[in-house]
Amino acid sequence: MAHDERGPLRSQSWWDTGALDLIGHRSQFRMQGFPEEAFTGRPVIGILNSWSEVAGCNAHLRELAEHVKHGVLRAGGFPVEVPVISLGEPIIKPTAMLYRNLMAMAVEELIRGNPLDGVVLLASCDKTVPAALMGAASVDVPALMVTGGPMLSGRFRNEHVGACTDCWRLHDEVRGGRMSQAEWDEFESGMCRSFGHCSPMGTASTMACMTEALGMAPSGSAAIPAVDSRRGHVAERAGSQIMDLVAAGTRPSDIMTRDAFENAIRTLHAIGGSTNAVIHLMAIAGRLGVELPLELFDELAASTPLLLNLKPSGAYLMEDFYYAGGLPAVHAQIRDLLHLDALTVTGRTMGEAIQGAAIVNDDVIRPRELPLLTGGSLAILRGNVCPDGAVLKVSAATSRLLQHQGRAVVFHGVDELHATIDDPALDIQPDDVLVLQNGGPVGAPGMPEYGHLPMPSYLLRQGVTDMVRISDARMSGTGFGTVVLHITPESAIGGTLALIETGDRIRLDTAGRRLDVLVSDEELADRRRAWVPRPPSDTRGYRGLYLRTVMQANQGCDLDFLVGSSAPVRAGITHG
Repeated sequence: MAHDERGPLRSQSWWDTGALDLIGHRSQFRMQGFPEEAFTGRPVIGILNSWSEVAGCNAHLRELAEHVKHGVLRAGGFPVEVPVISLGEPIIKPTAMLYRNLMAMAVEELIRGNPLDGVVLLASCDKTVPAALMGAASVDVPALMVTGGPMLSGRFRNEHVGACTDCWRLHDEVRGGRMSQAEWDEFESGMCRSFGHCSPMGTASTMACMTEALGMAPSGSAAIPAVDSRRGHVAERAGSQIMDLVAAGTRPSDIMTRDAFENAIRTLHAIGGSTNAVIHLMAIAGRLGVELPLELFDELAASTPLLLNLKPSGAYLMEDFYYAGGLPAVHAQIRDLLHLDALTVTGRTMGEAIQGAAIVNDDVIRPRELPLLTGGSLAILRGNVCPDGAVLKVSAATSRLLQHQGRAVVFHGVDELHATIDDPALDIQPDDVLVLQNGGPVGAPGMPEYGHLPMPSYLLRQGVTDMVRISDARMSGTGFGTVVLHITPESAIGGTLALIETGDRIRLDTAGRRLDVLVSDEELADRRRAWVPRPPSDTRGYRGLYLRTVMQANQGCDLDFLVGSSAPVRAGITHG
């Protein structure tokens, strides 16, 4: 196999250093039982592994790492496993999103500072996938990703259930008095039956699909269940594929072009993906210098049909998606909308990768002529509430509420929300609009998944299943309802959302892409003059750094000093 066409192996600079440095570098491998010929003169491949037992979605990645190692060795390289920060959204508080950029920093610096000629990224959960891509994009050494795959479909009596779309639905049944605690416990025991990330088209599933659509993961890999032996096949082949990328000098910037991001946005609409992907794609693009305005998501929505019948927008789960043909079958249906000459990590173009892909089950993956929805699954809103944008998942909303006007009921934070939402004294009516403030990147902090505001239990008992809800927070990709998210600017920095008061009228006009509070400009100006910002929630360590430098949702919530690329360094002589 030829070495990098753009120059000598990067790792070689660690072996070409002064005598003291050289013995120090080589001894670190020799002490592990590797003779010099095992690593010198060969591409050194880093396997950046986000394995963790507190991030259950990633708990099986050690096994995948072994498969990658076999592939690297078979292709003549030297694999080294490098642990990185792992983030599990269900456990880490206040939210994994607070630490996505920290993990991206760790990935970037571990690649920059070590003798790695190429990297295979192993990630699975909501934030580990975008964080790894952001870090690798910043350094821009040859890289590809193997995602961990979805868990097997859950079972509750005769129903296939998924974490956590059915959590929201059935928890409302408990709160509405239609489901017992014993039944809820039974549901919990059958919800997660294997390793892997959530099985609906939540954020983890969406980001696996985004990675494949960007060309950074092998074609057809996104939907393979975590415990299916074929995911091991993908991982082993990835070990040889990264060697090919190193030999050709193909870097993330060669693959994740503007065309590739447009392919990913088209895919996002076609699969009914998570609203969180908007933020993550913008953050990844920012590391590469790719312009990705919020309007592009809306522009591409208009001509992209929703074809995937998966929860929360449909009926099935990721395991069904794989058996129905996987992402290549979706791409084959919209091939005329895609940039088919976009390069992928397999060395093939997108068009070549999906050649011959076919739908196996047309109830799971709809043919182009029978879409679930036309005009895209997401909508980007503007208006005086969100002059810099907001996002609504149309495919998971209630159609009658997409054009709506109602009285605002305002909660100033998530603690107040949970303490008072069931209080009948609030007199919340079905046509009201629930408004949550201080849920954004700065206000929460970290922009947690608070946006799926709970319904008042007394309305649930009356059979009310949805209301318009707005916030500057995020929502789990598994969530559903008429929920407007990512309102920008956020309330904590003085956005209009901070000025809304209970009793104001809110108008949602999805067709017109507007969200407005029906209060005069003069009144809003008076309220703004009286508004007092809260002091920062933390000044210490990473949290303090985050609060001082985090950007807004319409810019991907990256830290401002991380936007752009850091050149991959080579070792210099530090000792003679």
